[in-house]
Amino acid sequence: MSRIGNRILKIAEGVEVTVDNQLVTVKGPKGELQLEVKSPIKVEVKDGEVYTTRPNDTKQNKQLHGTTNSLINNMLIGVKDGYTQDLETIGVGYRFNVAGQKIGINAGFSHPVEIEIPSDLKVTQTSNTEISISGISKKKVADFAAKIRAIRPPEPYKGKGIRYKGEHVRRKVGKKAAK
Repeated sequence: MSRIGNRILKIAEGVEVTVDNQLVTVKGPKGELQLEVKSPIKVEVKDGEVYTTRPNDTKQNKQLHGTTNSLINNMLIGVKDGYTQDLETIGVGYRFNVAGQKIGINAGFSHPVEIEIPSDLKVTQTSNTEISISGISKKKVADFAAKIRAIRPPEPYKGKGIRYKGEHVRRKVGKKAAK
């Protein structure tokens, strides 16, 4: 039994959900998102609530049921409140530089790395070593944050690199302890 799939989603004030065949559209104060639902799963909107149902209990249908419900929930939260991911750099000379639609990243390479910011995301620089990525799609915000982090992931010996704010990096002991 899928507990996530059976969850009833409440539609917040100012958010509108429409279902056209297998296309779910969610409109809110921050924007609009769409999701193409896989065929065995049915989505219904009744009395300000969203219901997802599956025809039978096969393994694939159970998986799709929970996933679809979670994706619609993420859309409802995204169009109302939005999502934010914070990144920070640790290391001498490591810094971010946001200029227009590009991020310049100095991360210990011989050259700064430049990344184009997607049009539906907003990046703000809180300091030289911290940036905040925000948008209405949880997937796009997380993917872009992971792309930036992958430029120089935190290393376990000194902890230098780009990391999510508040991320714990497990540290290793260096050579001197190996006697």
